[in-house]
Formats: sequence, structure tokens, C-alpha cells
Amino acid sequence: LNGTNFLTWKEQIGIVLGVMDLDHALRIDTPAAITAQSTIEQRAAYEKWERSNRMSLMIMKSSISIAIRGAIPDLNDAKTYLASVEEQFNGSSKAHASTLIMKMLTTRYDGISGVREHIMMMNDMASKLKGMEMAISEGFLVHFIMTSLPVKFGLFKINYNTQKEKWKMSELIAMCVQEEERLKVE
Repeated sequence: LNGTNFLTWKEQIGIVLGVMDLDHALRIDTPAAITAQSTIEQRAAYEKWERSNRMSLMIMKSSISIAIRGAIPDLNDAKTYLASVEEQFNGSSKAHASTLIMKMLTTRYDGISGVREHIMMMNDMASKLKGMEMAISEGFLVHFIMTSLPVKFGLFKINYNTQKEKWKMSELIAMCVQEEERLKVE
């Protein structure tokens, strides 16, 4: 985590901890402390949580730059620590969301990179917004991407708009790539 990549960092931390089966402490609340009356199952559950918590904290802290780490309270609970990190970046997430929205609004297909790449880039921006709890429906995104296509796709857009059925993202990609190939031949 370097200050500009919080959402990517959080996603990667979730993947790493999940793959290593260490995300238990992030998914489960802190169990009651072990006492003399604790059952074997309670002891095992606490030990699993404690190991997951300790390892999760080590992995999270080691992946945060020292300058940022100093601004985050040193907590002993992985779930609380992650929430504290998230709190530090809440404002920048809003700024990032605004940047993504503006980029989506102004992005137009340039005809250079390929229509598939253009659609995938727009889809990626929508996916990032979804991660910030600003989901865009697939139907809206399909229409939005259609409006980002240049004039040479005019007949293609008219054809789409006259159909009753709505396309899924995979259909949009396939149809746009096919149309792009047709336009290259002309």
C-alpha cells in the first residue's frame, strides 16, 4: 500500500489471505478467550482464529509502506486493523471514484486499441466503482459503452436500438468485435 492503490491493495490482501487460508480472523469475530472450562472445540477455534489474526496482521503490516504504517493505529485485531486502514483512505476512495466516473464519461473509442480492449477497460472501471459500492447495472453499462463508440458504428447502434432483446456484456463484445472487423473490410 503506497497511498494511491488502496482498493487494489485491499483486494490483493483478501486474495493472499484467502488462498493461504488465513482470512479466518477477517471473517469471524474474536472468539471468547480460553478458560479452564473451555472445550477442545473452543480451544481449537480460538487457536485457529489467533493464528489467522497474527499472520493476517503481519502480512497486512508488511505490505504497507512505512510512512503510511505510522499513521495507522497499531491494533492487535486484524479485522479492526483493516477497518482502520480503510478509514484512512475513505476520502481518497471518493476522489478515486470521482476520477473513474469522469474518465468513464469522457472515454471514447479511438479505433486504435481495438474495440474489445475499449469495452474491457470500460468494464474494468465499472467493476472498480462496484468495489466502492457504486455499482452500475450491466444493462446501463452496455448502453453507456454503445454511446462511447464513434460515428462509424452508427448503423450498428441503430440496429442494436431497434432490437427488443438486451445484450449481455459478452454479447456486446462479440458483436462489436464482429462489427469492427466488418468495418475494416469496407
